[in-house]
Amino acid sequence: MLPERWEEIKEKVKAGFEVEDEGVYEDEEHGGTITEYIEFSGPLGRLRLEFETRAKLLETKTKYHKRIGSETTVKNVYSPTEKAYSLGVYKYDEATDDWIPFDNNLFS
Repeated sequence: MLPERWEEIKEKVKAGFEVEDEGVYEDEEHGGTITEYIEFSGPLGRLRLEFETRAKLLETKTKYHKRIGSETTVKNVYSPTEKAYSLGVYKYDEATDDWIPFDNNLFS
């Protein structure tokens, strides 16, 4: 999914449903992830859409020694220019007071 499509989806949600919360938060780990979210009440209950933008993972370097007791380190290399995008859909569960991921097969 591209950012342009995400903007279209947000506009459709705002036009068709009552938006309860909307915002952006940033996580500096993993190359700097920016997550935009929108929460709304729909026919299936309370839903949350999350659009993540993060740096593309180029490679994972593992450094280890075969000696007993030695450490293993993992270093991830992220692209400074390329981005990866993902969309998450969650449904609010009142029994557990938590957001539960929606089944992806519903969107196939």
